[in-house]
Order: sequence, then structure tokens, then C-alpha cells
Amino acid sequence: MKKYIAELIGTMALVLVGCGSAVIAGQYIGVMGVALTFGFTVLALVYTIGPISGCHINPAVTIAMWINGRINSTDSGYYILAQITGAVLGAGIVLGIASGSAGYSIAGTGLSLNGFGENSPGGYSLLACFFSEVAFTFLFVMIVLGSTSKQAPKGFAGLAIGIGLAIVHLVSIPITGTSVNPARSIGPALVAALREWSVVPLSGLWLFVAAPVAGGILAAVLWKYVFETAVSQPQEIIAPDLPAGQ
Repeated sequence: MKKYIAELIGTMALVLVGCGSAVIAGQYIGVMGVALTFGFTVLALVYTIGPISGCHINPAVTIAMWINGRINSTDSGYYILAQITGAVLGAGIVLGIASGSAGYSIAGTGLSLNGFGENSPGGYSLLACFFSEVAFTFLFVMIVLGSTSKQAPKGFAGLAIGIGLAIVHLVSIPITGTSVNPARSIGPALVAALREWSVVPLSGLWLFVAAPVAGGILAAVLWKYVFETAVSQPQEIIAPDLPAGQ
């Protein structure tokens, strides 16, 4: 139960601070500020709840870990449920704070929902947004799997994961607002739908569930069947031939 609670709190913190930075402080800190906020938040959480739950805080990561045998099926299901619950709580807190501003409206400032087409920050097409989410989730999950493998330098996973998430956000915020995390997309969308009593915020949610999961699965399969074998059987280091007597 401690693991599930840690995942809930961690995902709540990610949405509260990450999405909150876009909704509340976005006009002051810009795209770079939002990207760094997401990255620094995950970096801090890895060292906070990592020893308890592994700090997945992302269904795509949990599914990848399950494929690679690092978590069992029961824990995987509860992790994902906890992550979605935490994301909803985080988005609810963001809404509660943002609503305290007279100029705030979900239709205007929004709740940091992800979107494609006319809802894409840069007006990118559905296909471009789908490929973006698959590709960037693939890269992010590869970073997670590699930096947490047994052969990786100990104690540096948080840095790699945090920097990786920040880099992903820097590139993809103008495309989709950056998901690479189904829970991060589900939480704000559900809260917005309940707040507006409308299904409109949920209309494009399928992409930000399907694409990150697909990207995570691709990374997991590649890691398991290609790179896991390579790192578990490191190449023998052969010393150079030395002159006789040395």
C-alpha cells in the first residue's frame, strides 16, 4: 500500500507543479520555464519516492517496467490506478488555485490540456501530434529503462530522467502541450470535463493515452530484446599485446 500511495502523491505533485506552472505561471516563465519545471519535479520525486515505489508516476513507464519484468501484473494495475487518481487530485488543486484569479477561465487559460489540430499550441495535425507523442515517449522511456538498469551508474537515474523529461518538453510543448504520460493527460481532462459538465475536454484524450502507451511499449520491447542482452553480457575487455617481458 505504501508503494501505491507514493505513486498517487508523486503523480499528484507532477500535475500540480508541472501543469500548474503552465496554467498559473506560464505567462511569466514561458515554454522553457514550464519544461524545466516538469524536469526538476520528476528529478526531485525520483529521490523522494524512488526508494519506495520506483517513482514511475506514468502509466507508460509502468507498462514498460511490466514488459521488462521489473514489476508484477498486480502492482502494475494498482500503480496505474494510483497514478490516474493522483493526476485528478493534482489537476483539481490547480483548478482550485487558478479559479481564485478573477481573469481565469478553463476556456481561456485552460487547465494545461493536451491537444491536436486546432487545439494544438502550434496548430499541428492529428498525425503529427500522434507521431510526436509516440516518438518522445519512446525516447523518455528508453532513458528511464537505461538509467535504472543494473549496469547504470548508481545514484544518477534522477538526473538523467529529470533532464530527459525537460528536453522532451522543450521540443514538444508547441506540438501537443506535451503528454508522454497518459495520467498527466487524463487528470486535467477529467477535471475540466467535470468543471464544465461537458465531454468536450475528453474528445481528444484517446490520442494522449494511445500514443504514449505505444511509445512506451516500443521502448520496452527494444530494451528487453536488444539492449538488455547487451548490458547483461558486457563485452570482454582485451588488453593490448605487450612486448615480451612486460
